[in-house]
Amino acid sequence: MHSERQTSVKYYVGIDVGSASVRAALVDEFGTVVMHAEQPIQIWEPQPDHYEQSSADIWAACCAVTKKVICDVDASQIRGIGFDATCSLVVVDKQFQPLAVNSQGQNNRNVIMWMDHRAVSQVDRINVTQHRILSYVGGVMSVEMQPPKLLWIKENLQESCWEKAGYFFDLPDFLSWKATGVTARQQVLSQQRTDQCIELWQLLNRSLCTLVCKWTYSSDGGWDDSFWKVIGLEDLVKDKYEKIGNHVLSPGEPVGKGLTPEAAKELGLPEGIAVAASLIDAHAGGLGVIGADVRGHNLPCENQPITSRVALICGTSSCHMGISETPIFVPGVWGPYFSAMVPGLWLNEGGQSATGKLVVGLTLSRGLDELALIYLATIQAIALGTRHILEAMEAAGHHINTLFLCGGLSKNPLFVQMHADITGKPVVLSKEVESVLVGAAILGACASGDFASIQEAMAKMGKIGRVVRPNHEHKRFYDKKYEVFLKLVEHQREYRSIMKS
Repeated sequence: MHSERQTSVKYYVGIDVGSASVRAALVDEFGTVVMHAEQPIQIWEPQPDHYEQSSADIWAACCAVTKKVICDVDASQIRGIGFDATCSLVVVDKQFQPLAVNSQGQNNRNVIMWMDHRAVSQVDRINVTQHRILSYVGGVMSVEMQPPKLLWIKENLQESCWEKAGYFFDLPDFLSWKATGVTARQQVLSQQRTDQCIELWQLLNRSLCTLVCKWTYSSDGGWDDSFWKVIGLEDLVKDKYEKIGNHVLSPGEPVGKGLTPEAAKELGLPEGIAVAASLIDAHAGGLGVIGADVRGHNLPCENQPITSRVALICGTSSCHMGISETPIFVPGVWGPYFSAMVPGLWLNEGGQSATGKLVVGLTLSRGLDELALIYLATIQAIALGTRHILEAMEAAGHHINTLFLCGGLSKNPLFVQMHADITGKPVVLSKEVESVLVGAAILGACASGDFASIQEAMAKMGKIGRVVRPNHEHKRFYDKKYEVFLKLVEHQREYRSIMKS
């Protein structure tokens, strides 16, 4: 009976490319992680603030971990595959070969990592324009987004990279293209205006998630020509955005005709299985938890729309994902982005890029008690920061009553309880800690056609584990601490202003 049930189960592969490693999971149709594997990837730091990777190294790691997680199942039961990754920039030439993003001419190093800060002067100049498109990124563009990186390449690697570049991919899009895309030989055959040419154009698609969140694409108006012209990248407008994407898919939509024979062989998967339009890694984590079925848990969000929830993905940095039916502009918070995570809904994305920087009241003592106090203060500072973000979102129009946590820090009981106590909201933990991988698998499940929508797949594959409720006994104490926290934030801004001047 057990073997019969197993052979009827449908499986999906989720692949997550982080900063230092690639992970894969085999996830069944009920959202259970059956197998999991991980492999490190290389990072080069040729000079301060420059971080580079190799797309070939990343793809090889994707293939290795995928083969590990599928080795014990019948390949015919695997229905789809989904990718998520960091929002790093991948550069290839017109023949889809890696192109160096460095002055050393090392073509294998063709990825500028998300955390690379080489484009500081470029992003400053972009922000000075005060272009209206910046209102969709909290008013100020981050150096970690793609336009400043593209501008840096044009200004510093004009002949060696900019002029030779065929395509610029966000890393999640590169992976879905690698699984479904055309080869250089097929491109040569497609130069004439034929159906093949149209097919080529469609296979060079991009995910709405990456383009909207990191490239300034507008889901209602597309690319804004005036923005690219005013920042000095009018070249992209002239070629009708072919290099950065002019065919856009919503997360979970099937890409092309599925897995190509070449990619299928490299991944160890069946040819033609569904490949989904990708997501940024944090957004995949949000997808893996925010839509879970909460019936029977007596939570305030049970009879409320999904917009009453916020997903908190806690790792090296923390991302706060809130969704709404209408666009909400929150000062200092990225978005609103339409359909960037959940199709049909707007997304706001808050974050703490380095947690625990506000810790006050340190003493010179080095005893264990003082160390424990520093640890507690750090965790409380992170939770107070979360409350600050939530209150900014609520002041702008969000109605939030429940937090959904995932990621490494969600395993920490004190971290979770402090978030419940300080925000005053219940915290829902995912049954599967690897929610990012579940989110990637949900994409593959949706692309396969086994679920009618992303929302249905989220509800059936995102499973609730533990619910942590706030302890209201110390509410007054944490309210006072929050008052202090807000003053510290205000003072820190003043100190930064003094040092800048």
